[in-house]
Amino acid sequence: MNGFWLHKMRKPKICAAIVDNNVKSIVDIQPLVDLFELRIDLVGDGWQDIAKELKKPWIACNRLPEEGGQWKESEARRIEQLLHAIELGASIVDIELRTKNLENIVAMVKKRAGCLISSHDLEKTPPLDGVKAIIDRQQKAGADICKVVTTARSTNDNWTLLQAVTAFPALQTVSFAMGPLGTLSRVLSPVVGGYFTYASMETGKESAPGQVTVRDLIRLYEMMGLG
Repeated sequence: MNGFWLHKMRKPKICAAIVDNNVKSIVDIQPLVDLFELRIDLVGDGWQDIAKELKKPWIACNRLPEEGGQWKESEARRIEQLLHAIELGASIVDIELRTKNLENIVAMVKKRAGCLISSHDLEKTPPLDGVKAIIDRQQKAGADICKVVTTARSTNDNWTLLQAVTAFPALQTVSFAMGPLGTLSRVLSPVVGGYFTYASMETGKESAPGQVTVRDLIRLYEMMGLG
């Protein structure tokens, strides 16, 4: 039993979302986080220069508008940018489950980097069985990391996402709910076994609704004895 709790109470991993080209913020926050997510669709032109500044592992993400992103060019160009990110050192590429030609793209990514397959529900949180079904599909599609993010409409939605994490102890999962009612799941997801959680570099630089800042997350984890 003691070993179980020691495993579960490991220090949570924090992934800082990069949404602009503020190099100073990246340099300041770098020692505090485990990895970065570089949002190509939000940073825009010059994201390649930001990639060169990263000294920690990083995820390349070029989010579809249907899943909360702001990519405005063609799908072919979107995928091209993600594959170019691998050449610049991305450790992981985030590709949405709904992506066309997913099987071929996953195969290309996995030749050179880890593959995170994601799914975002901007309206609601499905029942637990629905969330688990999405994770099953991601795993079957070849995901190294399965990510399911929903929108919390009640505090109970937090428990749905946290239960989804514990339902797949052998998988690397990222599962939480967006919005002010989903903050609890953002904080607790890595505590109950999630691979990591996302945080903003600072207030006003959130990549999704309800995101907590890196420094606030660290304070919370320290208060929980997880610092």
